[in-house]
Amino acid sequence: MGDFVQFDRTTTPGVATIRFDRPKVNAINTEMLIDILAICEELDSDTGVRAVVLTGGEHNFAAGADITAFPDFDHADALEFSHRFNAAALALENLSQVTISAINGFALGGGLELALATDFRIASTDSRLGLPEILLGIIPGGGGTQRLSRLIGITLAKELVYSGRNLNAEEALAAGLISSIHQPEAVQDAALELAATYAVGPASLRIAKRVMLAGYHLPLDAAAEIEADGFAESFTTDDKRTGVSSFMADGPGTATFTGT
Repeated sequence: MGDFVQFDRTTTPGVATIRFDRPKVNAINTEMLIDILAICEELDSDTGVRAVVLTGGEHNFAAGADITAFPDFDHADALEFSHRFNAAALALENLSQVTISAINGFALGGGLELALATDFRIASTDSRLGLPEILLGIIPGGGGTQRLSRLIGITLAKELVYSGRNLNAEEALAAGLISSIHQPEAVQDAALELAATYAVGPASLRIAKRVMLAGYHLPLDAAAEIEADGFAESFTTDDKRTGVSSFMADGPGTATFTGT
């Protein structure tokens, strides 16, 4: 990959990390978006990775998009950047693997937009999360106005987007924006531990994620049909045979799955 986004397989089987590494605050630029998209394309065909942790390291997740180019942007430049950002975020969101953002410090603007594209977010006690673009006279362009309102509700999302106000960790937890709070030095390990629990899950985890994403914005009858197809597909997996046999013999929670 490039200089500013690192992709690594961890020592935990089935778990990988995508790490932003652009000092000082991991400001998201075009090169990073290209790298994220390329990593997601690689992960799409990697059956050995079953859970992914997205991180900015121990200090800051990502303090927003790199705005140094913004003064020269015209309408066409802004539209191109937004399209590129959304392509990266959608690729991240649509990964078959379970994805977890480990947030230390700032997750603002574009940083939060990428975190919103993961399945789960956990954060440090000193974290700050928000979409402050309105304070620059612009709006979020990487899916923030859409994913945030779907996640925490339209009223609170409007308040945060309209004001540019940040949330601290306790507020983010209460809003449902993050799942848990940890001491700063413990966030990375907590994310990896959570990822490890999903990495030993059955193949039906991939199906469940795909079905939930596909049906979320559809009328209930159409979404239920997608679920029915996914339900039937889960019966074709090796893990279904393992899981049902284990349940019948020894009860729930005893199966060892292979992800196939």
